[in-house]
Amino acid sequence: MVEIVLQNIQKNFGDFIAVKNSNLKVKTGEFFVMLGPSGCGKTTTLRMIAGLEIPTSGNIMLDNNNVTSLRASQRDIAFVFQLFALYPHLNVEKNISFPLRMQKMKSSEIKERVREVSQLLRIEHLLKSNVSTLAGGDRQRVALGRAIVRRPAAFLMDEPLGTLDTEFREKMCLELRKLHNRIQATTVYVTHDQTEAMTMGDKIAVMNQGKILQNGTPNEIYSKPRSKFVGSFIGSPSMNFIPIDSAIEKGATSIFIDGNEFNIPEQHEGTIADKNFIGIRPEKMTLSENQGISGEVYASEYLGTRNVLTINTEVGQFKVRVSKDIKVSPLENVKISFDSHSGIIFDGTSDKALQSAYMTI
Repeated sequence: MVEIVLQNIQKNFGDFIAVKNSNLKVKTGEFFVMLGPSGCGKTTTLRMIAGLEIPTSGNIMLDNNNVTSLRASQRDIAFVFQLFALYPHLNVEKNISFPLRMQKMKSSEIKERVREVSQLLRIEHLLKSNVSTLAGGDRQRVALGRAIVRRPAAFLMDEPLGTLDTEFREKMCLELRKLHNRIQATTVYVTHDQTEAMTMGDKIAVMNQGKILQNGTPNEIYSKPRSKFVGSFIGSPSMNFIPIDSAIEKGATSIFIDGNEFNIPEQHEGTIADKNFIGIRPEKMTLSENQGISGEVYASEYLGTRNVLTINTEVGQFKVRVSKDIKVSPLENVKISFDSHSGIIFDGTSDKALQSAYMTI
C-alpha cells in the first residue's frame, strides 16, 4: 500500500492544456474515485500517476518518493484498462500468471498466487478456459486477477466497467468494493458515472476542463458542492438552481425569489454579481398550498417509492422529488416551497458557492 500525492501537476499537448495545475492526495489504502465528463482530464491524470504520460510540470510522489521521471515499470503500480487488455490466445490461468512469468518467478510460487487470486475472484472453475469464450464480467475478473497477482503498491483503474451492461456493472461495483475491503490496496478509479463513484469511493475528486474542482467524501460532494458544476453533475435528478432577485450583501439574512421572501443564515460575505442562485436538491423541495413559487406541472415520473415532478415556473424549470402518495396531473398549477437553510448560494459571476452559505449545510 502506498500514499499518492500530486503536486501542481500540469500536462500540455501542444497548446492544449489537458490537466491544469492540480494537487491531490490519495491516502494509503483509500479507494479514491476521479469523476468527470469525457475529456475533463481524469484519464490523463491517471496515466501520469502510472508513468504512461510524463507531466509537463509538477511532481508525483509515492510515499514521499519523487517518481515523476520514473518509467511505469519502476513504479510498482498495476493498471486495469477499460478494454481488459487480455491475451485472447491464452487461457485464464496463463493470462493471470503472465506478469509473474515475466518476472521469472518460481513456478510453484506462481501456481500458489494464481490459486489465491482465482479463489478471491471466484474464477477457479475458469482457469483452463480461453478468455475469448468468457462473458464480459468474467473477463473483467481475469483482468483484475492479472493486476492483483503482482501484489502492487497501488491499483489504477480506467473505467473498467464501462463496457458492461447495467446489471453486470452494478454487480461488479459491489464486487470491486468488497475486493478492495479485503486486500486494502490503495486504489485510484476513473469513471464518468456518478453512481459508480458514490457507491465505491471513500473519496471523490470531481474534474472538469482539466481542473480538480472539489474532492471529499461522497456525502460532502453531494451535500456541499462548491460550484454550480459540481452541484449539477452530482445527483439524479441534479441540483436545482433558482435565480435570486438581487445581489447578496454581507450580513444578509433573507433573499427574494419571484417576489417571495425566504430567510437564510446570516451571510459572512457578499456576491460580485447582481444575479445569483440558490441551489436546492429536489428532495429538499415540496409542494405548498399557500406561499411559494408558482408553477405548472410539466411531467411526473413514477420511481416506486417517490415521484419526480418537473415543474415549469417563471424563473425556470425545476425537479421536485415527492412521496408517491402525492397525486398531481400535467398542467396542474402548484406552488413550490423549500427550506432555504438547506440551500447553497452561488455567486452568479464565479459560479462558486459562498463560503458562508456552504458552511451552514
